[in-house]
Amino acid sequence: MVYLLLGKGFEEIEAITPVDVLRRCGVEVQTAGIGGLEIEGGHGVVVRADCRVEDIDQEKLEMIVVPGGLGGVASIQGSEAALRAIRAARAAGKYVAAICAGPSVLGGLGLLQGRRATCYPGVEGQLTGAVCEDGPVVVDGKLITSRGPGTSAAFALALAEALCGGEAAAQTAKGMLVR
Repeated sequence: MVYLLLGKGFEEIEAITPVDVLRRCGVEVQTAGIGGLEIEGGHGVVVRADCRVEDIDQEKLEMIVVPGGLGGVASIQGSEAALRAIRAARAAGKYVAAICAGPSVLGGLGLLQGRRATCYPGVEGQLTGAVCEDGPVVVDGKLITSRGPGTSAAFALALAEALCGGEAAAQTAKGMLVR
């Protein structure tokens, strides 16, 4: 199970694209809302979350995804349940993924020490201990980070490759006319 965190002000393309791509690959994905189930994105798109962040089942969790959007990131940083879920995923050796300003949450939790990562330009200072790179997507073991809205498809396909393998990700990309 993949859980994607949704906090008020999340970046819509960075949240919806991974959900869509992973579901196309047959991966079970649930969006987890912070502060309720009706979550408004940074551009006014309202999404109905599948569950509340407090309902994340750590036993089923394979990956947790942190989208960007400054409001959404602030919501995640202010949610002990969200931070607990991220810490638990990392401690259990599960995939942890973040895009845009989302990697700053991981940096704030101390999860990037000595790890390669990328983020939205200007957020690097919040990736405490990370070895920052400029690539659109950086995969360092079970840590996957990406730069921003324009890299959402590449990010989503990297998540698909991590969970389903390269062939499944390539077939999904081909069907979407991405590659």
